[in-house]
Amino acid sequence: MSDPSIPSIAPSKVTDDPSVELASRRTGMSFQRTRLSAERTLMSVVRTSLSMISFGFTIYSFFGHLQQEEVLRRAHAPRNFGMALIVLGVGILTLGIIYHGAFMRELRKQRRVMTEEALVHAQSTFPVSYTLIVAVLLLLLGLTAIADIMFDFGPFA
Repeated sequence: MSDPSIPSIAPSKVTDDPSVELASRRTGMSFQRTRLSAERTLMSVVRTSLSMISFGFTIYSFFGHLQQEEVLRRAHAPRNFGMALIVLGVGILTLGIIYHGAFMRELRKQRRVMTEEALVHAQSTFPVSYTLIVAVLLLLLGLTAIADIMFDFGPFA
């Protein structure tokens, strides 16, 4: 037996009520805003990690030239500091990509559930994330920079 004072959470039928239609559209738009917010967060991670990777490689290169001219005496200090910044940048980027992927999977799952409950009209697809593509390319570039410093090969050698 169901209590008539408790509202039902069963999927609602299509109604002609404009307020229900408006609420459904607003809910759908909130998913798009949330997706774009996740994109902005990933862009921030990319910006931070790009700064760290490029600064680390610049330090390695600049101080490496000073070391070749025998201005610096400590042989491994620029290499170690540059490597630390690059590894930190690659680590931050890796965690950012993993977090973004998990967040987007959960957002898609939530939208699918709300579509099944008729709270959102349709399942719209999220477009390809160009930010994620750039993040993966930057990750590959960072790994290449690490390989170049460690093994002295690659496009930067």
